[in-house]
Amino acid sequence: MELYAQISEKLQKGKAKDVKALVQEAIDAGLPAQEILEKGLMDGMNIIGEKFKNNEVFVPEVLVAARAMNMGSQLLKPLLAAEGVKAHGRVCIGTVQGDLHDIGKNLVKMMLEGKGLEVVDLGTDVSAETFVNTAKEQNCQIICCSALLTTTMSVMADVVKTAEAAGIRDQVKIMIGGAPVSEEYCKQIGADAYTADAASAADKAVEFCA
Repeated sequence: MELYAQISEKLQKGKAKDVKALVQEAIDAGLPAQEILEKGLMDGMNIIGEKFKNNEVFVPEVLVAARAMNMGSQLLKPLLAAEGVKAHGRVCIGTVQGDLHDIGKNLVKMMLEGKGLEVVDLGTDVSAETFVNTAKEQNCQIICCSALLTTTMSVMADVVKTAEAAGIRDQVKIMIGGAPVSEEYCKQIGADAYTADAASAADKAVEFCA
């Protein structure tokens, strides 16, 4: 449908005001909120995600597209709730204790939201206990840990151990990422997945929540 294609296209260009206006137009035309979300906003975000993976667009483009997505989805939130639309899953995300870098984390968060997942953002400098307690209290299917410093990576191992100690290890998937992190390290600490970029992280999370 023409209107959905326009929403997707403007979102990819990061035109937040246009996206907002088009979403409002779709709402006024009586189109279902879930359809506007999936065929308009999420479609555009998925295309940006693929382009980001292929190095066709970079962080600034993703950030402006995500901002446009956000403005559009704000209008849809109350309607989605009224339609009884549930998120595909819930994820808590944060940068591990001792680490204050959040660009990577924020990118992953935006990609996750772009895939229709609900995200509990714990911010930076997050302890293993906070990750695990949040996952327990908020019924998260996934814990996402980010680190940019080699010195803070060990907190990821603590998250795995803390989840085991709390008895929720079989209910929650632990995903890790960040510059110093590798597939090898993921296996070593017993986490469930390592992804090299934000778009792949979102794809993996959707797989885990399915």
